[in-house]
Amino acid sequence: MNRENVVSASGMSLLHKKWRRYKYFLPLIVIPGLMYISFHYLGYWSFFAFGFVYGFIPVAEFIFTGTTENFTQEEEAEERSDRYYDILIYTMVPLQYFILGYYLYTIYTVPLQWYEFLGITLGMGLSCGALGINVAHELGHRTKKYEQIMAKMLLLTSLYMHFFIEHNRGHHKNVSTPLDPATSRLNESFYAFLPRTVIGSWMDAWKLERHRLTKMKQNFWNPLHNEMLRFQMIQLAFVAAIYVICGLKCMLGFIAAATIGFVLLEIVNYIEHYGMERKLLPNGAYEKVKPHHSWNSEHELGRILLFELTRHSDHHFNAGRKYQILRHFDHAPQMPSGYLAMIPLALVPPLWFKIMNPLVEKHKATLDESYVKNLETPVEAA
Repeated sequence: MNRENVVSASGMSLLHKKWRRYKYFLPLIVIPGLMYISFHYLGYWSFFAFGFVYGFIPVAEFIFTGTTENFTQEEEAEERSDRYYDILIYTMVPLQYFILGYYLYTIYTVPLQWYEFLGITLGMGLSCGALGINVAHELGHRTKKYEQIMAKMLLLTSLYMHFFIEHNRGHHKNVSTPLDPATSRLNESFYAFLPRTVIGSWMDAWKLERHRLTKMKQNFWNPLHNEMLRFQMIQLAFVAAIYVICGLKCMLGFIAAATIGFVLLEIVNYIEHYGMERKLLPNGAYEKVKPHHSWNSEHELGRILLFELTRHSDHHFNAGRKYQILRHFDHAPQMPSGYLAMIPLALVPPLWFKIMNPLVEKHKATLDESYVKNLETPVEAA
């Protein structure tokens, strides 16, 4: 047993155990349902999906605050090998493409008012962020080739395929250091962070791919070798195909929705590591990434809809750990609300700084450095 606060589930009720297992069906039901309401009923209902996720759910999370329980080692081994969780997340790939097709069909066949176009595009952008990039993030850390292909297919719907390279080989290495464009700094507003992370991450992906190809002695300009070149070609071809099949309005709508999707990703990046810093060691390297370098939230609804992304400390502690077994760490910093409430808060810098800056300073002041430094790495279940 590791030194973290592990809560045994042996005494849980049968109902609670079933909820813990089947709760991840909610995104399969809720997100398509929200999109159907927005795309089908239109009018002011076109804003329903976006308003529900960033209006109703943040309020509901003040009631459903979640739990800090973790699996026992025996339970974790069983959950880790359960294919049910894999199949569930694989389903998100065709679902995302179905939603995109429904969005384009709506634009193509219905004479929309400008505000209806805006409303459904916000909804599609939400899907690009929640089902597209977020699920791609989970699958992109998997080792099986077909899972990585699915991750790239999802990233295509947000025109953010370089995330597959930069996140896995750049962000996880450099997180919470000045070397990482996806780590926000103390007193840096989201509006200053956004261009820095979007441009910096894209450029870093090219550098990482150049480094890989140089090491392998392969031609940088050959798209068969250079994945970044392939990504740009695939994305351009996808946009062109939408234009040819559906027309200019659909193409512009898709680009707008994809942009909303990756902006939502970058807001999440902004809040996940805000003000966190890894110490620079005497040898010039940074200390190992530890649970106290990421902000977390145990609020239940956000955890479910984002497939446990909000247990972010454990994800960085062990990037290969699957979403269903991510753990709570007692000493990892906790946000005052769920991610879905913190996202709109980040768009108002004075309020964000007023709430988060004292929490950053409190976390740094109260952190037991000797405990964290000597923290034993938890033993992974077989």
